[in-house]
Amino acid sequence: MEGVNGDGSLIKLICCVKNSDWGRIGRESTVARLYYRNTGIEIDLDQPYAEFWMGTHESGPSYVVQGEKVTLKDWIERNPRVLGDNVVKKWGTNLPFLFKVLSVAKALSIQAHPDKVLATSLHKEQPFVYKDDNHKPEMAFALTEFEALCGFVSLEELKVAVKTTPEIVEVIGNAKAEQILNLNEDDGEEEVRLVLQSAFTDIMSVRKDVIAEVLAKLISRLNIEDQARHLTDKEQLILRLEKQYPADVGVLAAYLLNYVKLNPGEALYLGSNEPHAYLYGESVECMANSDNVIRAGLTPKHRDVKILCSMLTYRQGFPEILKGTVVNPYTMRYLPPFDEFEVDRCILPQQSTTVFPSIPGPSIFLVMGGEGTMTTSSDKVVTEGDVLFASANTKITVATLSGLHLYRAGVSSRLF
Repeated sequence: MEGVNGDGSLIKLICCVKNSDWGRIGRESTVARLYYRNTGIEIDLDQPYAEFWMGTHESGPSYVVQGEKVTLKDWIERNPRVLGDNVVKKWGTNLPFLFKVLSVAKALSIQAHPDKVLATSLHKEQPFVYKDDNHKPEMAFALTEFEALCGFVSLEELKVAVKTTPEIVEVIGNAKAEQILNLNEDDGEEEVRLVLQSAFTDIMSVRKDVIAEVLAKLISRLNIEDQARHLTDKEQLILRLEKQYPADVGVLAAYLLNYVKLNPGEALYLGSNEPHAYLYGESVECMANSDNVIRAGLTPKHRDVKILCSMLTYRQGFPEILKGTVVNPYTMRYLPPFDEFEVDRCILPQQSTTVFPSIPGPSIFLVMGGEGTMTTSSDKVVTEGDVLFASANTKITVATLSGLHLYRAGVSSRLF
């Protein structure tokens, strides 16, 4: 079978789609377009297309098309050398990353991903809910303007939220509100963390009838105030979230989280045990090879409020935004502080060529737009929606006459 020696092969993959109800509908969705181009399966104009998965995870496997149709996972297990010695030594025959495209029309749940220790115990106790025993650090790269809630606001912003939002005080109580307002930067990190944890847990654990009443007051107040002043970005977001998820505790919890707006070409990364919710836009996403999600708000799905509130780091402050580092005139690299993955974005203008040098680990390439050739020992014509697995130690020359836009996910180059 071609590529068994990790000798410079490029293998085309047939990939998988997820139709979660937060996805963009029909042809509005980049995910739908890529899935159609990748598989030839017609787009259902009324169906949401949320995620396009590229990788080996059993919840959304990719297939190698080479004679028989076999999952990429099985193919790699038969041909482990395609991963390279370093990767096999560290992760066995598992591809360590999962690559996705997301098309987000409305908010995903407020969620976090467990660290390795918690993932192992959750998978053991509830294997039908937590499908694997891996951690899931991740990075989202904005294809369009992309909005997210991510990590806890600073102490200063938390105090402003408590002072200006009586509905928060109604839920957490006057004593805890006073405690927050009396905190200052000189107080120990642990003290601030415990107060924040207590307040967040109070909000997330509030009874359904209470939160419904509190949110009705909040929305009514904001709609009245909107007549008299310009609402803040966060307040406008609160109104939007409540329309999407009426009477959901996540609407109030959003006050405690950073509202992040990425421009195209920017990325943010999230470690384990950090709260987040993607809100709107389209992105390329890469993560450790896991599908473990612990949810607690903005969702009709299974919630595990107790675990979520106890697992979080409660680290405060705005997340780091990655703008990429230049690899060559056409390629930017986004390198988060995780071993499992990095992402390159390559935009080739008309009549241009670039080289992806041989590296000791595997890559997955996604053609986002345009047409060109990818050459190892032979030429492969590639076009929008093509996904290719590149074995370790593969030098790839990419050329285009008309222009080509592609992404590469690979193991972090810091490992090699």
